[in-house]
Parts: sequence; structure tokens; C-alpha cells
Amino acid sequence: MRADRRSLSVLILILMLALTITAGTIQAREAREGGELTIAMGADPEAMDPIEASSAPASMAMLHTMESLFSMTPEGEIEPLLAEGYEVSEDGLEYDIYIREGIEFHDGSYFDAEAVKFNLERFLDEEAPFSFLIDEVTEIEIVDDYTVRLHTEEPFAPLINHLSHELVAMASPSAVEEYGEDFAVNPVGTGAFEFVEWTRGDKIVMERNENYWGENAYLDRLNFSIVPEDSTRVVQVETGETDAAMFVPPREQSRLDEVDEVNTVQATSLRTIYTGFNIEVEPYDDVRVRKALNYAVDNDAIVEQILEGAGRPSDAPISPDIFGHSGQEKYEYDPDRARELLAEAGYEDGFETTFHHPVGRYMMDDTIAQAIQSQLDDVGVEAELITMEWATYLETLQVAPEEAEHELYMMGWGAVTGDADYGLYPMFHSSQMAPYGWDLSYLDHPEVDELLEKARLNPEPELREEFYADAIEIIWDEVPWLFLHSEVQINAVREGVEGLVHHPRENIIAIDAYLSE
Repeated sequence: MRADRRSLSVLILILMLALTITAGTIQAREAREGGELTIAMGADPEAMDPIEASSAPASMAMLHTMESLFSMTPEGEIEPLLAEGYEVSEDGLEYDIYIREGIEFHDGSYFDAEAVKFNLERFLDEEAPFSFLIDEVTEIEIVDDYTVRLHTEEPFAPLINHLSHELVAMASPSAVEEYGEDFAVNPVGTGAFEFVEWTRGDKIVMERNENYWGENAYLDRLNFSIVPEDSTRVVQVETGETDAAMFVPPREQSRLDEVDEVNTVQATSLRTIYTGFNIEVEPYDDVRVRKALNYAVDNDAIVEQILEGAGRPSDAPISPDIFGHSGQEKYEYDPDRARELLAEAGYEDGFETTFHHPVGRYMMDDTIAQAIQSQLDDVGVEAELITMEWATYLETLQVAPEEAEHELYMMGWGAVTGDADYGLYPMFHSSQMAPYGWDLSYLDHPEVDELLEKARLNPEPELREEFYADAIEIIWDEVPWLFLHSEVQINAVREGVEGLVHHPRENIIAIDAYLSE
């Protein structure tokens, strides 16, 4: 009897402790709930539909309201999101994706295997800008209500990584049918926030999804403010008009660090910045000219003086943190060598060209474009700068070679799946030539094509690395780009804002953010 009483007393104490912990957890959560957060971005998304979206601004906004089957942690680990797991057949040709049960889209419709099949087939059928992510999938089979089987003709090594991309997001099939083309400005997903409104060039507004399948967000409201000017974003976060700002100019970081109400965050990035050549037009159809301009630009000075060390001069078309990176001998600053090559190519007196670039899209993009213009002028190349708003800029570049107006253009590409396939295949494989893909320089090199195909369809990591090393060596010698640098992110956050995640994919994630003041 005494033992029974003692056991009962212990049980009561355990229950009381559990209730106390639970009550404390609820109180802590309630203390964090509420409030409105505004994040200033440098560029407006071009669309918020997976089959139209094509940029980091779009993916950053979309990930808060639409979700993918998998996600990637800031450390590069792939984790299930809307999926709860997967299995690959022994021959590597079938991928069974197991879907979480009990999830609803914001419009109340169910998320299941039918919805996954609808989205993936739409992603392929509509020739989306990022369809290359899953274009090796030949069939999407529904096994049961919560299992989808993806079939491929060859093992597709980066498939699960690719399914973690924010642009392979799951949209509500009923909402896609209801809105039609207008779905791009009325996204309906499963995310922690529901889309409210989008004023082009101004802001995107979202509210907490009270029926979220996971832990509800703390914030009542989340805003993305579109502010292309670097200086304006800095002033807004300094004065409290916004709570966080992306792409803080390095020259402003040390000053902001002295402001009591603002903290700066320097985070890694998977993005490489470059200036592309349209190699279909003169004089960029001559490899000597392309090499000359690489020697004409002082990347070390750009990184040290403009970015103040917040970058790394490129030694490959992808950043060093990417699987498959293979460093090459850099094109060191040598204006005399640049002039020699220009003379060999018949341009002893230089030439005139146009140089398209965005503003507010990449760190210090406008200033870097001006520096490149000045350095090219030193070797006799007179570049006319054409500055464009991001969405219009993309429309200008993503055209077939015969329709292209661009000669030089600035662009950045982040291999955000952590795999070289994402960094090389869409940029240099001939099947990805604009307007269907991201080969905006129009490189068409059969050996590069073959190597990139072998690498993506081989399950052995060591062999894949060899294929990528060979491909990068050819690309580096063909120089379809003026290779610049890999970025480092610098963001600013107001004091009292907690829980933001600064992701290497160039996203500020506010799903778990809250206001402590």
C-alpha cells in the first residue's frame, strides 16, 4: 500500500510538472504572437506562380505562402517539408515520394498525391523557366492518395535536391483553375502565411495562416517592401520604416553597426555574379575579345574597394561552396594583355558596345557596372550603360538569339540546391538557350553538353565531380562570361526582431520571426 501511495505521489508530481511546462510554453508563445514585420527587398518579383517565377525575390516571397516537397537548411541539408520522406529504387529510376497527410491549401482544398501530380506536370508542360529542375522525369504516377512515384529513364542524381527549390512549389489546383493567368498575382499555397495583396513596385502583403499544418507563425502580418535604391533601404531600416533590409552596401555596414537600434548580419551566399557576353554578335563571337575583357576588369579591386571584402573573385562559374566546383587559374587584371588580344582580333582602336544591368537586384550592382564601364574604357571599349528595373530586365534578356538586343549584361546565379547541375546545366547546356532557359550568352558547345548530361545522370559523386571539372575547364577557356565574384549577403535588422533566418539561397525567412519589443 505504501509503495502504491508513493507511486501515486510520483505520478501526481510528474503530471503537475508537465502541466507547468505546458502552461509555460503556451505563455511564452502567446508573448511572442502578434505584430507586423516589413522586409525591404531590392527588386520586385516578376511573378508568384511556379511556372512563371524565376528569381530570388520571387522565391523569397513565395516560400512564405507556398511550399515545396523538400527544403534545404542553411547548412545545406535536404529535409522533408510537404513530403515526409522518399525511397529510390535499386536501379535509380523510380522515386517514391511520401506525402504528409492532413494538409490543406489556403482555399480549403486538400493537398494530396493528385495535387503533387498536377503541379509537377504543370511545371513541365508549361515550359517554366525552371523546368530543367525536373525535366528528366518522364512519368508522374499516383500510387495511392499520399504516394507519388516519379519515373526517369536514367538515374537523376540531383532530383531530390531540386525538389527542395522554392520555385518547385505546390499551388492549389482549384485556385490555378479559378484564377487562370492571374494566379501569378494571386498565389494560393499551403504556407505559414496567406497572400493578401501585391502592389507592383511597392509591396507584397501576407497574413498568418491560422490553419497552418505546422506550428503557426507568430506574426499577424508580413510585408515585403520593394525598394531598389540601396541608400533608401538603409535609411528605412535605420529610421524604423522597415524592420529588415537586404543588400546593405558594405560601406554602410560599419556605420550601421554603431546604431543602437540596428544589427547587421553577414551571411554566406551561393550566388556568383558575372557579366555575360552575347556570343552570337560581333565582336563577342571572337573568343579573343571575350578573354580581353576578362583581363581588362580588375576583380580584386571590385571586391576589395567596392564590396570591401564582402565577396570572392571567381575562379569558376560557380561558387566554391557548391558540389562540383573546380577552381581554375583566374584571369588576373592585365590591361596590356587585354589591348594585345583586342589588337589581334582586329580591334586595336577598341569598339563601342551596350551594357545592360539591373539596379537593386545584386549587392552594389549599379556601382559595379560603373566600375566595369570605366575599366573597359581604359582599354578602348566604350560601354553605354543601360539601367533597367528587374522584371523588365528579365524580359529583355530572355529572348531567342535572333531577337536579342543585349551585348553585355550583368547577371547573378546562385546554385541554390548546392549541386553543380543547378549552377551549370541551365547556364551552359544548349537545350537551355533563351528563351527556354538561362543560357543568355547562347553558348552551344557539344562537348560541354555531353559532360553536363553525364554528370546529372550518373549516381556516383566522384565521377560526377570529374565530369564537372572537365566541363568547367572548357567553359573557362571559352569565356562566355566576364567572370566577376561570388557574393556575401549583408542584411540589416532592427533591434527587437528575433527569429529571422538569413539563408544562403539569398532569402530572409520570417516564418519563425517575432517581435520582442
